[in-house]
Amino acid sequence: MTRVDTIRFRHNQAILVAAIVAFVGALPLATANPWLLWVLLVPLAVMVWAWRAGTDADSRELRLRALAGQRRIPWERVAELTGDARGRGVVRLDDGELLVLPAVRADDLPRLVSATGQELSGTD
Repeated sequence: MTRVDTIRFRHNQAILVAAIVAFVGALPLATANPWLLWVLLVPLAVMVWAWRAGTDADSRELRLRALAGQRRIPWERVAELTGDARGRGVVRLDDGELLVLPAVRADDLPRLVSATGQELSGTD
């Protein structure tokens, strides 16, 4: 069995810390009235998103992970990796669909390509 190295890109963990602080700060409000318990769901959702969302890449595929799901994209479907005007990593698929790569900056693209085990090609 061959070992597959996975490169993981995640959002800054300060978001997780801020969500925990917001959760603790919302406790007095939520416990004051049972109708306000839903207030705890917002920082809880941010906590789960901050822990889970991001992009994983290995030699077989890209995995774009969100709050409640993920999308797997085989490298054969990737036509282009590029950055957008905001500095985010973007993938263009073979059918022309553009997807923003969660937690991937344009500067991270060489490291993302290294997950494939291939070299970056020079300018054409």
